[in-house]
Amino acid sequence: MSEDYGYALNALTLALAKQGFPKEYAEVLAKNLGSPKAILRLTSYVNQVKPRHAEDIADEMLAIMEDIAAWRNKKESEAANAAYNEYLQSKRGF
Repeated sequence: MSEDYGYALNALTLALAKQGFPKEYAEVLAKNLGSPKAILRLTSYVNQVKPRHAEDIADEMLAIMEDIAAWRNKKESEAANAAYNEYLQSKRGF
């Protein structure tokens, strides 16, 4: 576990504890999110919105995961498009 991940997990655990959720819930959420940046994003949500239901937090976690997947897909598409454009230019002799 990296130092950043540990810091993010601790921040999420504290934020959830203030709302009355157990430490284990924070660990499950963090494991699903995977990255410190995503965990801190969820922590920010918990601190600002102060959700009362675990379902609301899980929904936000899923939304964050969807955003990350969309961003990755966009970057993969951009890289593939750049490689294809480079290929086309090399065929044209530019």
